[in-house]
Amino acid sequence: MFNLQPIKLLPARERVASSLRKAIISQELKEGTQITLDSIAKSLGVSRTPVREAFQMLENEGLIKLSLNKGATVLGITPQTLKEHFQIRAALESETVGIICSEKKDLSELREIIRQSEEAISNGQLDVYSNLNQAFHVAIWTAAGNERMKSMLSVMWNGLSMRYMETLEDYAIKSCNEHKKLIGLIEKGDCEEARQMMHRHIERSMSDMLTNLDLELD
Repeated sequence: MFNLQPIKLLPARERVASSLRKAIISQELKEGTQITLDSIAKSLGVSRTPVREAFQMLENEGLIKLSLNKGATVLGITPQTLKEHFQIRAALESETVGIICSEKKDLSELREIIRQSEEAISNGQLDVYSNLNQAFHVAIWTAAGNERMKSMLSVMWNGLSMRYMETLEDYAIKSCNEHKKLIGLIEKGDCEEARQMMHRHIERSMSDMLTNLDLELD
């Protein structure tokens, strides 16, 4: 029987912001689209409070503009904005990996998430991989022990960065394999290569999303 152990996810406001950020980055929500607290809350199955907080976060990022009627307008995204987003993530996340490796932090939670990920893929439970992928990154930020860095990364999370026409199964396998390789490098104490591996992991996501954006702009 397929059972998942409890995993740690981002708070509701960050999860809502992540869903909206991903929709904007992937062009599912196009520039000029009007969104409201009620419509997003109903779509995501949450209360208005985390949606309101997520709207404020996304306005600070320049992705939406809030209006007086408790709604917002999508401002869209450019290739440069997308690159900046992932470049900051890559710099911060590679540093968290360096901390974990150099300080020999406990990897048991990360190993368990990878085990669950492999089990989910093997059992065709691909719909749960998004949460497991998020849990893996949250566990890395948490293990590093730098709360300010974790807070910065939490508000930048954008979920799965799938290439155009890529299946969820292909993405999950690729992503999980990269996670396994990363943990293997940390376990060996190869801290510099582990940093570089995380950097490449995030850069690959950037490349995939830029491909999607380029197709939309053509």
